[in-house]
Amino acid sequence: MSRSDGDRLHLGFLQVAHTDAGFVGGLLVTNRQGRPLEFQCTTPVRPNKTQEILYGPTLHPFIYSELLGKTLVERLSVKPDIIIVQQAELLDLRLHLATPVGCVVDPQAEGALPDETRVQLGAQVLRVHPEHTEDVDALQSASRLVPGDADLAEPLDRVKDALVETTRAGAVA
Repeated sequence: MSRSDGDRLHLGFLQVAHTDAGFVGGLLVTNRQGRPLEFQCTTPVRPNKTQEILYGPTLHPFIYSELLGKTLVERLSVKPDIIIVQQAELLDLRLHLATPVGCVVDPQAEGALPDETRVQLGAQVLRVHPEHTEDVDALQSASRLVPGDADLAEPLDRVKDALVETTRAGAVA
């Protein structure tokens, strides 16, 4: 992590919602206590039938990571040290960024994952992209700065709710 001051740890929380208008991405950057520093969201993306056929099972990871996630991270003025996601399709974002990405693990599936891709951060277990197991070290470093009882899934719910609200209000830009 580039900042030496623990109070300057910036956590990114990325979520994609599927709305009537299409797929919408939102990225909330907070300090280590969960206080918002910046929020960005995308315009809706709606693949056409030909794209659905041609992309097949790679469509959602492409939309989530390359179209929405990467765009959101590039737009930020407050860059996160770590990006936390809850949707497995967003793990591929790590293939397009230097920033570590951790996906909140479903406690039911936790035992099925290899140890080298998992790390405890706050109250959650996160897994990293299998091609970037070095991210475990970055997440372990951050774990010294994040309270052990921190609910890292809660800010993802805030992002989801904000996406629904901005889409409803027609304010997505």
